[in-house]
Amino acid sequence: MTNLLLDITTGTIDWSRAQFALTAIYHWLFVPLTLGLAVIMGIMETCYYRTKKRFWKDTAKFWQKLFGINFAMGVATGIILEFEFGTNWSNYSWLVGDIFGAPLAIEGIIAFFMESTFVAVMFFGWNKVSRGFHLASTWLTGLGATISAWWILVANAWMQNPVGCEFNPDTMRNEMVSFFEVALSPFAVGKFFHTVTSSWIIGAVFTVAVSFWYLMKKREQKMAVESLKIGAVVGLVASLLAAFTGHISGEQVAKSQPMKLAAMEALYNGGTDQSLTAVAWVNPFKQPDYANEQEPSLRIAMPYALSVMATRDIHGYVPGVNDLINGYTLPDGTKEISYEEKIKRGRSAIYSLMTYRNAKKTGNEETAASSLKNLRENMPYFGYGYVKSTDQLVPYIPICFWSFRIMVGLGCLFILFFAVVLFLVYKDKLDRFKWLPKVAIALVPLGYIASESGWIVAEMGRQPWTIQDMLPTWAAVSNLNAGSVAFTFFLFLFLFTTMLAVEISILLREIKKGPKVTVEVAEKEESLESSES
Repeated sequence: MTNLLLDITTGTIDWSRAQFALTAIYHWLFVPLTLGLAVIMGIMETCYYRTKKRFWKDTAKFWQKLFGINFAMGVATGIILEFEFGTNWSNYSWLVGDIFGAPLAIEGIIAFFMESTFVAVMFFGWNKVSRGFHLASTWLTGLGATISAWWILVANAWMQNPVGCEFNPDTMRNEMVSFFEVALSPFAVGKFFHTVTSSWIIGAVFTVAVSFWYLMKKREQKMAVESLKIGAVVGLVASLLAAFTGHISGEQVAKSQPMKLAAMEALYNGGTDQSLTAVAWVNPFKQPDYANEQEPSLRIAMPYALSVMATRDIHGYVPGVNDLINGYTLPDGTKEISYEEKIKRGRSAIYSLMTYRNAKKTGNEETAASSLKNLRENMPYFGYGYVKSTDQLVPYIPICFWSFRIMVGLGCLFILFFAVVLFLVYKDKLDRFKWLPKVAIALVPLGYIASESGWIVAEMGRQPWTIQDMLPTWAAVSNLNAGSVAFTFFLFLFLFTTMLAVEISILLREIKKGPKVTVEVAEKEESLESSES
């Protein structure tokens, strides 16, 4: 691997990162709506199962149709994303494929087959299976999609906080030693619940916006109002849960990725009694001179809040960028070594690995044993051995800082919005606020911006690491021609943009069509059924 790095150009690394980011961003345009609509349509079919009213059946089928359109697009982009690990990140796949591949394999074998099986029953089994079995199929479709998300997020969480593994110097691979430690790590659990609840927000915003559009057009008004109620309840609950799970995720980041937290806060010099920045001026187009700046200008902060979030202690110590670079000492006397020292130990680990393998080939067991001991002592810093400068270990602070505030700010807006909508719909005062439907429709793209911003914080904040402290991006990439990767980047950009445009076009067309059976017809059928009985 060390010799291969000499042949990989900066262009290959940058284009490979750009291509993966492009695929991930487009894929995440489809996934949260799938997870969110799964809950919405499940609740609506449950209403049909309990009431036996045709109205709820037509309403459930309408939202299931929109779910199906989005579901198909998400599958297509997700498959391409997984293939890129083998094509563009072969060093990564070789080093940790035994660990990273396990949750993805389980996702494909169990979750994907589960959702693909029950989605067929959900769409084509309305008149072929009992109402109870169909309802179960609908919920199991959503559960299958959520389980898929679980295993994918387990894999991503392991990259952020690698646990349950051990490096084997004979095979040059990291091998899993505890499946349950990987699958049930606190980082994975926190990431899963925060990601899924934020996805429910997307589904709720979409449902509320579509419902408001029908009210504006004075169409399908009963369906619109009932969908509005369900969407707003799901949205409010999900927004509050996302705020809570976001706090839990923040604690995990503080423990496992302190540099990410420092970048999110533009915290250059940390310490005890740290305030949480509400807003400050951080130039979005320039990495700050963190070595010579005390804090961003025009900073407004909440006293002690960062210490509480990171340590659950009002006086807790939170390291800043410079503290992490130079090393620091906690109030209890615990010392954290500097990045320079970590780089030195990382290089020692790499040298020990090479010495060990050469000694094993020549049969020099004494040298092999000594080298193996040194390797194991310095293995926690192995990835730092590929780093040339401490500046490489600081992520781009402006994008982390602003993405985090966009996510949190919009999250607070959604809590307010859903609360207002619920109040107005139950007080029957929606007609008094003619501007509210336009606000609801405008919030749909803002929901996606908030969701994507969260992922930008998660992924950009851990740079330069592909795997935290273990493998930087330039050591993980495949030895490809930069031009080839650039070509596929623009090819995928065209394909994904076309797919997105097609999905939006189909969704808009189906929304304009509305449910196949109008509310009025359904009500007539219900009254006919009751008179006959």
